[in-house]
Amino acid sequence: MKMSKQELVKVLRAEGDNDRADAVDAQLPDEIDTDAHADALEAAGLDRSTLQAKLAGGAIGGNLQI
Repeated sequence: MKMSKQELVKVLRAEGDNDRADAVDAQLPDEIDTDAHADALEAAGLDRSTLQAKLAGGAIGGNLQI
């Protein structure tokens, strides 16, 4: 699945998770592909299940492509 880095960083900051937002912003490209960038996401503490939980809660939307 693909998502906008800007949108993910925005959600993380809204949740008060600034350290993780900074890591995502520094380590990932503008368009995140969860399969291609799985290692970088996990290094930032965002595994696939964490992202899915955020998606299920409606926290990330807009620019998602499955």
